[in-house]
Amino acid sequence: MKLRYAMVCSSNQNRSMEAHCLLKREGFDVASYGTGQHVKLPGPSIREPNVYDFGTPYKHMFDDLRRKDPELYKRNGILPMLKRNLGVKTAPQRWQENAADGCFDVVLTFEEKVFDLVLEDLHNRNQVLLKPVLIINLEVKDNHEEAAVGGRLALLLCQELDATENWEDTIDDIINNFEKQHRRKLLYSVSFY
Repeated sequence: MKLRYAMVCSSNQNRSMEAHCLLKREGFDVASYGTGQHVKLPGPSIREPNVYDFGTPYKHMFDDLRRKDPELYKRNGILPMLKRNLGVKTAPQRWQENAADGCFDVVLTFEEKVFDLVLEDLHNRNQVLLKPVLIINLEVKDNHEEAAVGGRLALLLCQELDATENWEDTIDDIINNFEKQHRRKLLYSVSFY
């Protein structure tokens, strides 16, 4: 069954974009979003992040950081990450502003706080279609190495879901098998559009 997927993290930069990139390459119908108020990228110190609005093109961020300190942002992996993002889509998008993008069958989040925000947002929307949406949280630390591992795990999980006739009948088994096989605890819930 071909499902429609959304990958969601806080800033739509690292974890959600790594998964988006992998799923897109494999031919999945996928989009990605962030739930934060702004897009935040590491800066020269922990107290000096680079902050952008959602919708700011990845190219603008790339050029801005390359102008500020190309060595720092190359060394910490931000410039290569933004270059990858450029190949996937134009700009980060905010989950809470995605109603015009239509319905998703599965929303995969990478942090419990993001999972809670997605659930809250879906519960606050007018649920007129009564179309079920599966929300799964796969906890992934927000660094480049863990995002790469999380992206591969997200792909495996989505392949499992796509292989079923009806995820509603098999979700418990899919989650249990995934948790055993990959030693990762998943949270999941169902909401409606």
